[in-house]
Formats: sequence, C-alpha cells, structure tokens
Amino acid sequence: MYAVVEIGGHQYRVSEGDVLFVDKQSDEVDQALTFDRVMLINDDGRVTVGKPAVEGATVEATLLDNIKSDKVIVFKKKRRKGYQVKRGHRQPMSQIEINTISVDGGPKKTTKESADSEPTEGEVSTDMAAKEAIKHINDTPLDELKGFVPEDEERVTVLDAWESKQEE
Repeated sequence: MYAVVEIGGHQYRVSEGDVLFVDKQSDEVDQALTFDRVMLINDDGRVTVGKPAVEGATVEATLLDNIKSDKVIVFKKKRRKGYQVKRGHRQPMSQIEINTISVDGGPKKTTKESADSEPTEGEVSTDMAAKEAIKHINDTPLDELKGFVPEDEERVTVLDAWESKQEE
C-alpha cells in the first residue's frame, strides 16, 4: 500500500515505514504529525484518486530529527568589474518516518469499481470512450438521446452545420 501525499508544497510517494526528508515541520523531536492532503491511495491494486485530495484519508508520521540539507553555493560575478560574491545556503529539513496510511472516510468508489459499474436502465454513463459514445449516438434514435445535448438547446448535427456552411 502506498499513497501520494502533499507535505510542505511538495508531493511524495510514501509507504508505511518510509523515512524521508521534507521541509522543516516543527522544532519538537518525536512529535506525531498528521498529513491530510492525500492525493492518491493504492491499496494492492485498488486505486483511489482525490479531487484534489481523498476525503477522510490521512498519513501519520513521526518527526525523527531536524537537520540542514547540503550546502548550495550562490556565486555572483560581473566580469571585468572586480565584483565577486560567494555565499552559501543550507535549507532546514525535517526527517520523518511514515507510521500509518489510513482511509477513514467510509466506502470510497475506486477507479476500477467505477469502470466496472454499469449504468441503470434509462441512465447513460458519461464515462464512455469516444468510440463507445459515437456508437451509442448512432444506434439510439434522436428522440431518446439524453445527456449529450441540453433539453432546451436545438440539436444541430455535423451534416446540418456543413450544409449551412456551404450555403454561405
């Protein structure tokens, strides 16, 4: 099981037991952290994708240590002017360990379940591929087509548009 979670503006793919370095979270070591911006959860092939985040899903972690990252050298120079400045920067980071990934928001409809579910009688699925939609439109009488064109809008076919363009 793994999840994609947003921590400090960055997205990370995490599993239980992973140790990662993220932007500094807190000063207290051994603090329990909870991240609720979970973008995706994969539970042994059952994928849940959030819009933008999965509701009720959380990732719990423990803050292990606060450190500084590797030094980044900032060197500025203007040639023939005698101007040189060399500065370094070390970004503060936190080392965290992922404890648990949980989905508490009740039964979630995963992408596989939504693809397998068939629409009921009289209901048209809007999750069709282009070829399926064209076949459905061609096989269904014009009076029975619903969901493709709003009821109050006059139906215009490609042939009607082509003929009106030729008359001009």
